[in-house]
Amino acid sequence: MLDWIYLFGFYSFNFIVKYTPDFILHPVLNFLAWVIYLFDKKHRKIIKTNLDFAYGQSMDEEEKQRIIKKCYKNLVYFLADFIENQGITKEKLAKKITFKNEEVLKNALKNGEKVILITAHYGNWELIALSIGAFFGKATAVGRVLEGKHLNKVLKKNREQFDIELLDKNGAMKGMIKALKNGRILGLLVDQNTAEKEGVLVDFFGKKARQSHSTALLSRKFGAVIIPLFITTDDYKNFQITFYDKITPIKSDDIDKDILELTQKQSDAMEKAIRKKPDEWFWFHKKWKNQYEEIYK
Repeated sequence: MLDWIYLFGFYSFNFIVKYTPDFILHPVLNFLAWVIYLFDKKHRKIIKTNLDFAYGQSMDEEEKQRIIKKCYKNLVYFLADFIENQGITKEKLAKKITFKNEEVLKNALKNGEKVILITAHYGNWELIALSIGAFFGKATAVGRVLEGKHLNKVLKKNREQFDIELLDKNGAMKGMIKALKNGRILGLLVDQNTAEKEGVLVDFFGKKARQSHSTALLSRKFGAVIIPLFITTDDYKNFQITFYDKITPIKSDDIDKDILELTQKQSDAMEKAIRKKPDEWFWFHKKWKNQYEEIYK
């Protein structure tokens, strides 16, 4: 029953986004973001806790409150953009996306290197996979399956445009190995907290956080380069995807050291991007829960 309620809500929002003129739609989206912000006390607290933990007194309260409100605005606007991107053509996608430092990926592909792209729940991350599939080649993305099966079908259909293969995050390793062996670009979101056995401890904003090490394992085993990339926007209409310097595979006699170093470099790239524009990260996650569970109580 709950699944159908979510589906009804999605299609209602879908109708509003598709058939409302921009000069009316934008105030509606702003109002919706404000309403969600007002009533969602649980996640407001999580966001504030994360900001306090990451920045402490180096960021003033006014800026923290601005970021909290911006998180909700991002959520609503990016959902609206997700709806607009259903069935989008390559030509229309090209009008809203620009690339920076894309030669990092182009050179890796030209040299025949196996490529793992890593990003975070940052900016309009749903656009990244579409853009890679449309302009750089066959891609395989790893994502979480939604609990609602009907809504998940909508999400899956949108994510699999431009020959993008979607793998369920649970049990994805076999599919990731196959993707790399078949020369597909592999993409993952690696910023969330993870379980003890599914990650290693890295430094993130000067605190210990547990991060998935699956990309490091794959990089070391198959000699794949890891390329961080992040998407930003200033107006919710035009988006820029920036590629960071590639992380080359490490393979010494100390596998644990190699994995930790490779994972730490990914964490450093994420922190660098977030510090540049902190209001675009999805601060809703309990990023430091594994080591500092008490801060979320």
